[in-house]
Amino acid sequence: MTDETLRSIELTRIGPARFKATNDRGGETFMGVGGDDPDFTPVELLLAAIAGCGALDVEAITHKRASSTTFTVHAEGEKVRDADGNHLTGLRIGFDIVFPEGPEGDAARERVEAAIAMSRDRLCTVSRTVQLGADVTYEHRVS
Repeated sequence: MTDETLRSIELTRIGPARFKATNDRGGETFMGVGGDDPDFTPVELLLAAIAGCGALDVEAITHKRASSTTFTVHAEGEKVRDADGNHLTGLRIGFDIVFPEGPEGDAARERVEAAIAMSRDRLCTVSRTVQLGADVTYEHRVS
């Protein structure tokens, strides 16, 4: 791996069943087990990452033609426990995009289907990793 290809975060416990993720640029997000706190669960963060990756791809492609007036993405999947352990099935990503009337909006609308396909099939690192599967190595150091 090189500095250009390596992606990393640090995860730090900040309370009972609560963690803070920090990236190299100082950005932070929080996660927990759900319930009463507003933190995202790890599963919700995965759904947000898939939706966000696709949204950024589609917006970058369509924005060249027209800026959307509404851009919402919905992500969902069913959490199951079976012989393969806990995992999500039936992942669905839905886009609701509105462009202004006129030739620029028409041009952007015409690109949406292709933009979503490009994100799904090639561009979005997050969904591509889930679709292709990736080995995850767990390591530990205990003091």
